[in-house]
Amino acid sequence: MLALKNSGIDLSKSETRTIIGFSLIYSILVLVILGVISFLYYQFKKDLMLQDKRQTLQNYSNNQISNLKELHINIDKSNIYPRDEKFNSAIFDSSKKKIFSTLIMNDVNLDEVIYLKDGYIHLIKEPESYYLGSKYVIVEIEDDNIWFIKIKYKIIFWFFIAFFILLLIGYFIAKLFLRPMRESILMLDRFIKDTTHELNTPVAAILSNIQMIDKNSIDEKLAKKINRIEIGAKTISNIYEDLTFISLNNQIISNNEELNLSQILRQRVDFFKAIANSKKVEFQLDIKEDIFIVCDVKKLSKLIDNILSNAIKYNKFQGFIKVSLKDNLLVIEDSGKGLSKENLKSLFTRYKRFDKSVGGFGIGLNIVQMIAKEYNFKIDVISKLNVGTRIKIRWQE
Repeated sequence: MLALKNSGIDLSKSETRTIIGFSLIYSILVLVILGVISFLYYQFKKDLMLQDKRQTLQNYSNNQISNLKELHINIDKSNIYPRDEKFNSAIFDSSKKKIFSTLIMNDVNLDEVIYLKDGYIHLIKEPESYYLGSKYVIVEIEDDNIWFIKIKYKIIFWFFIAFFILLLIGYFIAKLFLRPMRESILMLDRFIKDTTHELNTPVAAILSNIQMIDKNSIDEKLAKKINRIEIGAKTISNIYEDLTFISLNNQIISNNEELNLSQILRQRVDFFKAIANSKKVEFQLDIKEDIFIVCDVKKLSKLIDNILSNAIKYNKFQGFIKVSLKDNLLVIEDSGKGLSKENLKSLFTRYKRFDKSVGGFGIGLNIVQMIAKEYNFKIDVISKLNVGTRIKIRWQE
């Protein structure tokens, strides 16, 4: 797992992001399901409560209808609407217009038989005769809410218990589905590490032997062949160093010391001159002498190398690379293909390649960003399509 993390694949983070994404979707579905179940349980308990209250309300409505009948018969003796302290009531005619009401909740649904709304229970009953012109008799009592208090905490308790259990199940399901990806990435990581390790010895041997050849003492055709070999070997060497850096990043302890950046910059330019010459790319140097910086020499060289490598790789034939070094400012500008504003936003994203016609893994500028973050370097990139790219690196003394 450590090797994966150091290689930039970082399986633990990938798994975490995947599990979080899956968990969010899974949690929403679980919440919806548990919400529906809780609502159905609430409806079930409410219906039970209404059935318990129904007989009481039926008795109240029968009493009210009897009182309405008596008033209807003796309307000439009394015209006082019958009332009862146990309940409120109302009467409506056949067109559902209110005749008289003592209800607290006047918004009545005459299409229901019994229902609960806004804390009051209503029962609607139709008398056998139109007493006082009434088609519907409604009785109303206040809901004591005891039934809801009993189930409220039970619903909340079991809701969270079920949610936690289902979330735990979802987590293990996600881990189970991620297992093949883990095994594949482990295999790929081992392959990359083994491959880069095997590349080191032959590439180092090629470069060391090329440096021992006196190119002035051999004919021009042979010198060109050796030059091509040197370019290829240096390209492979740079890729090897990038892969090694990515693989061992978190294990590399920075050996910071005061470095002559001017001298290192000239050395790295000299290293890439053979590759640049193959495209007839000209280096234009404006390097102030004796600019010092506290940094690790290998990481500083790697930062410069990756910027120069990209400047050559994406440059046009017979283009230029301007390298300027002032106090606390390094500027590397090329006359290459440039980038659009959209691509510029993801310039430092690992494995992101904008031009697949050239080689590479898309890790160079990500390494630059990693080193810059470690040393608090500020990177500004300005790029225009078909014009070129300018990279500015600033640091504090």
